[in-house]
Amino acid sequence: MTKKLLFLLDTDPVPSVFDTVVGYDGGADHVVGYGGVTPANVGALVDGAIYTRGPKEKQFTAIFVGGGDMTAGEALFKAVKKRFFSNFRVSAMLDSNGSNTTAAAGVALLAKAKPLAGKKAVVLAGTGPVGMRAAAMLHIEGAEVAITSRELARAKASAAAIQERFGFTPTAIEAADSAGRAQAVKGAQVVFAAGAIGVTLLDEKDWQNDPTIELIADCNAQPLLGIGGIEATDKAKERHGKIVIGALGLGGLKLKLHRECVGKLFESADQVFDAENIYAQAKALA
Repeated sequence: MTKKLLFLLDTDPVPSVFDTVVGYDGGADHVVGYGGVTPANVGALVDGAIYTRGPKEKQFTAIFVGGGDMTAGEALFKAVKKRFFSNFRVSAMLDSNGSNTTAAAGVALLAKAKPLAGKKAVVLAGTGPVGMRAAAMLHIEGAEVAITSRELARAKASAAAIQERFGFTPTAIEAADSAGRAQAVKGAQVVFAAGAIGVTLLDEKDWQNDPTIELIADCNAQPLLGIGGIEATDKAKERHGKIVIGALGLGGLKLKLHRECVGKLFESADQVFDAENIYAQAKALA
């Protein structure tokens, strides 16, 4: 029986243990990790994957691009796909820093709770990989999206990068502190927190009595949580009349989604999993 081989190409020096474990849980028979992979050195690795098996066996080889830096991951993923031609290709997935699967899980659960079309959505700390992916997925749902950053220039640069990749430009908002973020969410119906570990982006007092906010999701599972007044385990729980989702509340779907996508890599040799179809899969699983 042909073994299912998953090659983990990581832009960090050491391949991710998390991605390795989920690779096995997703159905791979063997996961082989390479660290420090770049567009300059990936060619031989891809060639080894696409030339070694015949057409009927190629579906049992797949590539997963990971690492902590989504920008580096996107460049590497592009280089991997550029190496493919004709039927010399294998399925590939991009999920640097868990960005695609985390954002997809969060937005899918928000969309399951209430329709997002036409709603104003603010992604707090929206310049990071999860925030930028969440902004794109909220846009897919028809929301009017804004992203915040402590520096306006950084928010504008991320908005431009989103435009280049996804074809729409979210509103860039400078929110240098708690007061700025509280002001940024006024008039919004959806708040998605995608900040760093241990940073509270929005205090409970700044959303609990807001008459407009309907939906809140927070990606930070470690104290201090990104949104004050919710619990990491909240999953479509009502608090102060809003539906809230904590990081562990969306984490179950994130892991299920990650495993599901890995499994689908082995269904054919031409699967390509990036933000759009990972999000579609999240909606099917939510």
